[in-house]
Amino acid sequence: MADTGEIEIELGPVEYLRDGSQRSIFSPDLRINYGFMPKWEASLEGDLTHGLTGGVPGTGVIGGQALLKGVLREGVLQEKTGPSVATEFGILLPGVNAEHGTGAILDAIVSQRWDWGTVHVNAQIALTREQQHADYFLDTIIEGPHDWVVRPVSEVFYESDISAFRTGSALLGAIWQVQDNIAVDFAVRGARINDRTAGEIRAGVTFAFGVTKGPALLSDLSATALRANH
Repeated sequence: MADTGEIEIELGPVEYLRDGSQRSIFSPDLRINYGFMPKWEASLEGDLTHGLTGGVPGTGVIGGQALLKGVLREGVLQEKTGPSVATEFGILLPGVNAEHGTGAILDAIVSQRWDWGTVHVNAQIALTREQQHADYFLDTIIEGPHDWVVRPVSEVFYESDISAFRTGSALLGAIWQVQDNIAVDFAVRGARINDRTAGEIRAGVTFAFGVTKGPALLSDLSATALRANH
């Protein structure tokens, strides 16, 4: 979460996606955050993608979102007691050479930490861009002990785009927390999308820095570093 009055830039890892017979590569995702009041920030984000096989658009921009993000309850992620509760909501932006139209999204995230690890539960509802369908998404991320330099991470999610597709997915990976605002991660993901399979490999460095008041420290980087595209 960006401090009030601060602009924060996050860059994520490179991803390779196999979806059936199609292959795509995603460059580091870009996220720009601005803290406009305590515990709240405005965020603009998106991914640059390039299709590697026929039937996939060449180069484009996908995953564009303009969001407001806020901490509804300060907890373990803010070094306080009890669960942390956060929300995100905003507009799904049209892409370039893909994802035409606009949509909307509402998200709630609850996080709790114990000695053995941290659990993040994410429930989301969205109105899709092109077809204007309702989309439901439920996600759980489990991390290893927070004080480990390298933490194992697992994720499972289920997504249902009404009248379009259903996706079940599982991810395994690890995060090396180099500094509070720098993480190196590697993960593999397998998914079932309707009657076809998909796989993803992601690796790289996720980092954030403030451009108005010096380096920014993230309250928790890993949940966004390994959040699957959907």
